[in-house]
Amino acid sequence: MLCCMPGVAFVPALLVSWSSAAFIISYAMAVLAGHVEPLVPYISDTGTKPPESGVFGFMINISALLGAITMYIRYLLIEKQNESVHFVGSSCNMFSLCIGLMGCTGMGIVATFQELAVPSVHDIGALVAFGSGVVYITLQSIISYKSSPRWNTYFVCHIRMAISVISCIAFIPMIVFASLISMTKIDWTPGEKDYTYHFMSAICEWTVAFGFIFFFLTFIRDFQRFSLRISTEIHED
Repeated sequence: MLCCMPGVAFVPALLVSWSSAAFIISYAMAVLAGHVEPLVPYISDTGTKPPESGVFGFMINISALLGAITMYIRYLLIEKQNESVHFVGSSCNMFSLCIGLMGCTGMGIVATFQELAVPSVHDIGALVAFGSGVVYITLQSIISYKSSPRWNTYFVCHIRMAISVISCIAFIPMIVFASLISMTKIDWTPGEKDYTYHFMSAICEWTVAFGFIFFFLTFIRDFQRFSLRISTEIHED
């Protein structure tokens, strides 16, 4: 029996739309409930208290799963393209996949261990998610250049690299400013101690997060040309 799934562009499309909805819905719920200030809270701040914590945890875990599926399909796509025109080593492709899956694992940790409940574990998960994510999209940008112009246009490569550079630049001050904050809280108000550090770090965090979303958005066109074929064999005794 042969089951054919023509085109898998719906996978990154679903990832982008679902992740965007996760951020926006949890943010709206947290602001309306008065749990966070509307002016640039941390992403995790919008999913710390119930009822938005349940929505945030559920949706981010689904996003992590969709991200892992997208990255694995991307890995298969590059392997298939390499068969006709070799442009990247299989070990590099596998390394990129492993880094990406580490980022998805970090997302799962962030969604499961809430910021105020287990802050140390939550922070480690966030660091792994954002750090691995930045490395992943940078590697994918380099691979895209290596595959052009056969498999990617230079315009798409430039877009991916621009997103990667912006994310890398934002990631560094995000970590630096966050490390300068001397307290763990979510109800920040302008003028209080460490608010400036929180504000700058939060802006950088949102920049990196939506950088990931826009990067995966560029995968949709590539995935339109790729189909997964699953074959099953039945043996009779």
